[in-house]
Amino acid sequence: MITLGEYLIKLLEHYEVDRVFGIPGVHTIELYRGLANSSITHYTPRHEQGAGFMADGYARISGKPGVCFVITGPGLTNISTAMAQAYADSIPMLVISGVNKTKHLGHGNGNLHELPNQSAFAEQVASFSYSVSHPDDLPQVMARAFSVFSSARPRPVHIEIPIDLMSAPADHLMPIPPLSFPQAPVPDKNSINQITKLCLAAKSPLLIIGGGVKGENKSAQELAEVLDCPVVMTVNARGLIPDSHPLAIPASPSLEATRALIKNSDLVLAIGTELGPTDFDMYENQSFTIPNTLIRVDIDPLQLHRNVLPTMGIIGDADRTMKQLVVSLQKNEQSNVNRNGADRALTTKQTAFNELSQPMQEQVKFIETIKSALPGVIIVGDSTQPVYAGNLYYSPDTHKGWINSATGFGTLGYALPASIGAQLAATKQPVVCLTGDGGIQFTLAELGTALDANANVIIIVWNNDGYQEIKNFMLEDDITPEGVTPSSPDFPAIARAYGLYAEHLASKEELPTALKRAHSENRPALIQIEENLFTPVV
Repeated sequence: MITLGEYLIKLLEHYEVDRVFGIPGVHTIELYRGLANSSITHYTPRHEQGAGFMADGYARISGKPGVCFVITGPGLTNISTAMAQAYADSIPMLVISGVNKTKHLGHGNGNLHELPNQSAFAEQVASFSYSVSHPDDLPQVMARAFSVFSSARPRPVHIEIPIDLMSAPADHLMPIPPLSFPQAPVPDKNSINQITKLCLAAKSPLLIIGGGVKGENKSAQELAEVLDCPVVMTVNARGLIPDSHPLAIPASPSLEATRALIKNSDLVLAIGTELGPTDFDMYENQSFTIPNTLIRVDIDPLQLHRNVLPTMGIIGDADRTMKQLVVSLQKNEQSNVNRNGADRALTTKQTAFNELSQPMQEQVKFIETIKSALPGVIIVGDSTQPVYAGNLYYSPDTHKGWINSATGFGTLGYALPASIGAQLAATKQPVVCLTGDGGIQFTLAELGTALDANANVIIIVWNNDGYQEIKNFMLEDDITPEGVTPSSPDFPAIARAYGLYAEHLASKEELPTALKRAHSENRPALIQIEENLFTPVV
């Protein structure tokens, strides 16, 4: 007999899932019955929040959904923060949880791990949440989940299975039928023609791309080149066009230099971006505007009319839409007109960097040093000072080389577990976790997970003795700082206790050598760095 739990594993294999993150419990052990003999590798974090962040990092780099197993009640509430971050950043994540026995649901008798309505709780941070009530439900709801991941705005999906159903017979569900997914939407020919006409008429167009652009076929770069227009990349799109490209702008639209470029562009194509505040109005001064023609392309029809109303809103997959638009533009000989794209981009880049404060400029140079020492590096950041600076002005030398949690939901503790997931997806690239001494303490125990998973991440702890950024805000608002100086442990000592390589950086000049030394260790490594080595006292 094949139980529903065993069938679930076979179903995940059928969907080409090769990694699962989770912590087994009495309410999920039946899900593990078929795991040992499957092709799926299981990774055990120290906390379910870590499982969610690991799945997030894995999904961002691999492009495949991150899959998690969590127990009923506290397992789901623990992972909900990670689900919320993934929800905000449109990251595919499949969370499969247990739930109390069918006969106990809805009674409120106080059974172990009981929530009044677990599915309704998960629904707040998921594209949808589904409670399986019969074994026949599972293949259908799994197909729905993977349809969301492949052809809609990819956000977390939660599926809960009652404990008693996990061991129910599922032989009748075999064999699993062939997979079939709907295609992501593309605009009709008439819409492409309308966009083409507007593009050809523009004298100073601008392309803004967001995390909805996946980089398939380099369609964004081709579109920028055929239009000869600068490209502004949001945080989740950095690296889609290399910094060496003359049309690429590594500067945030929260900077005045980038905003001036936007205001002076007679046509803005915003593709796969929310135009949301954490990218476009980081300082919350409400001065971001797009005064001229705006074309928005988004896979989510609800997003098209949020934040900034477009002149023309198009529902479509970002990459497929850009590919069609490139073909349409190339058919018109006027598409080769010189629009001074490289000059406009260069002026914006230079002005934007000069706009940064001196400490932020030094922090950007610090990140650039990491990139130079470790070519092709993926930097996974937390909400910490150098990450804020990098979000304003940094471009990686590789696609998906800059990911962090400082935008969108803005969680702390993200970087360490997410970097483990990223390393599992990019085994041949160096991965650096960039976190603060405050943020890493949210998920510090995941140091052990890095070792268990053979994820050879380099963890950089930017030490400024607490929540320095919040302390600065308090001082600027004439508030006596309170609660912003939590004690920090000896991070290198803790790392060594887990079996990691660790060192305390002695000088600024030592950084490239220290990074190469850590990378050569072939095991997880931690480097503690004091803020004052890189940021001048002002």
